[in-house]
Amino acid sequence: MAWIYLLAAGVLEIVWAFAMKQSDGFSRLTPSLITFAGMIGSFWLLALAMRSLPLGTAYTIWTGIGAVGAFIIGIVFLGEQVNAMRIAAAVLIVSGLVLMKVSSA
Repeated sequence: MAWIYLLAAGVLEIVWAFAMKQSDGFSRLTPSLITFAGMIGSFWLLALAMRSLPLGTAYTIWTGIGAVGAFIIGIVFLGEQVNAMRIAAAVLIVSGLVLMKVSSA
């Protein structure tokens, strides 16, 4: 169950990061509220996952999901730059996440 909590926490991290971008510096109410709700939910689920997962594993995977997810959202929805170096960086992050999961038997 801890891995499900961690995955959900990572997804909420992507949600709040995107909502924060849409909030325009917290000047728009709805995206600002989504940002704060997403943060609270993400931290809460991360805390639940950390009950049984090691700190280093849980935190690394949580931030990795958020980083790669935000990278993808930026490309798909915000028209951010796509190039080989950025894709290679995302692949390296995902590779690190896989290794972290495999090493946490």
